[in-house]
Parts: sequence; C-alpha cells; structure tokens
Amino acid sequence: MAIVLLLMMGVVFGLYGLPLLAVAANRLAIGVPSHDAGAIGETVHLIAVAGSAGLLLLIGRRRAMAVAALIVLCASLLLLLTGLGAGARDLLAGAPRATRASLASGAWITLTLFSITIVWAIRNCRIRGLGIAVAIAFGAAFLIIGRAGFFDALSLAVEFQARRSLVAEAVFQHLVLAGGALVLAILGAVLASLWRRGQGLVEIAVSGIQVVPAVALFGALVAVASALLTAVPALREAGFSALGPGPALVGIAAYLLLPLWRGLAAGLGVTDAGILDAAKAIGLSRTQILMRVRLPLGAPVLIGALRVATVQSLGLATLGALVGAGGLGRIVFDGMAQFAPDLILLGAIPIVGLSLVAEAALSTAEARARIRWSA
Repeated sequence: MAIVLLLMMGVVFGLYGLPLLAVAANRLAIGVPSHDAGAIGETVHLIAVAGSAGLLLLIGRRRAMAVAALIVLCASLLLLLTGLGAGARDLLAGAPRATRASLASGAWITLTLFSITIVWAIRNCRIRGLGIAVAIAFGAAFLIIGRAGFFDALSLAVEFQARRSLVAEAVFQHLVLAGGALVLAILGAVLASLWRRGQGLVEIAVSGIQVVPAVALFGALVAVASALLTAVPALREAGFSALGPGPALVGIAAYLLLPLWRGLAAGLGVTDAGILDAAKAIGLSRTQILMRVRLPLGAPVLIGALRVATVQSLGLATLGALVGAGGLGRIVFDGMAQFAPDLILLGAIPIVGLSLVAEAALSTAEARARIRWSA
C-alpha cells in the first residue's frame, strides 16, 4: 500500500508539479520549461485519474484486478504520449521553424513511473507470455500513433526523421559488435576453463581487467594494434587497421570474460557427485556426461551468466565508437560533441531498449530452466 501511494504521489507531482515540455530556440539551445502545455493540459486530469485508478487496482491480489490495472495503466501511458505530442505541436504553432519542443522533467518522471507500474501489473497477472504480448501490442500502438503524426513536433522525433537511415545502420552495427564480442568472450571463457592448472592465473587476469577503465583499455589496444601493424606491414595490406571493430571487439570481450568464466565454472559445478558417479556407472563418456548431464543441470546458472554478459556487452558496445567501431555510441558521442540532448537520447534510448529486451528474454529462459530442472 505504501509503495502504491508513493507511486501515485510521484505521478501527480510529475503531471502537476513539474513542466511536461520545454521549448528551445533551436536544436542546440537549452530548452526553457514551459508550463503552458497546450493540448496536454486538457488531458492531464484524465491521465492523473486513470493512472491513480490503475495503481489502486494493483493493491488487490486477484488476477482480474491486475489485468484491469494493466489495461488502465497502458491506456494512461498511451494517452500521455499522445497528449505530449499534441502539446508540442500547439507550443510550436506560429514559432520559427528552428524552434524545438522537447520532453521536460515532468514528462520523463511520469513516463518512467507508468512504465514501472506496467511491469508490476504484468508480474501480478501471472500469465505466461503476457509481457511479450503487451510489448508487441504497445509497440504496435506506438507506431500507429507515430504514423498518425502525433510525435512529429517533438524534437526527438525530428532528430529521428533526419537520421532514420543512420539510426538503422547504427543499431545493426551495435548488435554485430555486441554479438561478436559475446561470441569471442564465450570462446575465451571455454578455453580458459579448459586450462585447469592455470585457473589461479586466469582469475587474476580476468579480474584485473575489470579495474581498468574501458577508455584506457581501448586506447591501449589501439596502441598495441598500431605497433603490430608497424612491425608487420603485411597485416595492413591485408586490410587490418588499428581503429575500427577489431580493438572494440577484443576490449569488450575482455570485460565479458569474468562473468562468463565464473558462470561456466559454477554451472558445471552444480552437478552432484552422486549423479556423476551414476552416469559413469551406466557407461556414459565424458563428452556424454557433459552434454546430457552437466550442461542441462547447470543451464539456469549458465543462462544467468549469459544474461549478465549480454547486457554488459550491449552497454560496452557504446564505447566502441571511441575507436571507430560505429554503432549507437557514434550517435551518442555526436550529440555530446554538438551539445544536442535529443541527439544523445536518439542513441541512448535504443541501447536501453535492446538491453531491456535481452534482459527480459534471457531472464525468462533462466526462469524456465530452473522450473524445468527443479521439477
């Protein structure tokens, strides 16, 4: 009850106590909070009432109340998004073309709180696959609203329209970079685990990497690659470069080694000695024991380690732009260089979204693995 009241107070404060939109003379100017929110002002009361009602429904323990809360909260969030877009359009009516309208603190706080409560409602519903279904339905509704032009006046949408192809290319590069580093790290963790006599040295190495700042590590890798190319010019002629995806892949993979190496050791170590003896007694080989016994029983731990490494890889891939690897980090750093907050958000929001999707998918797989092998 106390949490619900705090969330309700946060929603009301975000809607009434803080500005929802800010107006700037151009994309580089600092936005001035506007308390004249235009069309959004007409729907604030409805959003506040609906959001509060949805939060109150979360107090109930029945599934029907949780489903009702989910529907009301999703409708409130969509109404808020639509109102923000309409409010931005009204604020820019008659203004110079360079003028921009962006989301202010009240909008960000309210959007965040609604998102948290929707996730809470989904969990209370206790319906398998509901989270994915809601995400797909909400994404479809968001696209429909966007196609209808409700977001066209928002600065973030303007930045996206101007860089649509660049964003798509950056997302692809980001996924390739993060995925490639993850695969490289998995191979490294497996090889490190096979070196049984050197486990102490491996632990020192993979743990020591964690204390090295990522920027420093990437810079050192670029220096090493440059020295190697100078010593072996044939590598340069073969297409290798000191800048680009190469140093970024190695650097990201180095940071992923620790969670993957520890997860692999923990996952393979959960199998009871009696089970291993029984497997040997029925004539299973070491490979068969690994594939049929140890890996299945250690699946929850292994997936958990993979989940941590995947999310970490998506985040670290942002820094790959510092060494010319591209990805969404390029958009983020371009926004920093131009002092353009919405351009920074244009790169940061997809990174957060990809991380949340990876976290949700692998968390679901981990939970199912635990249920399967505990039954």
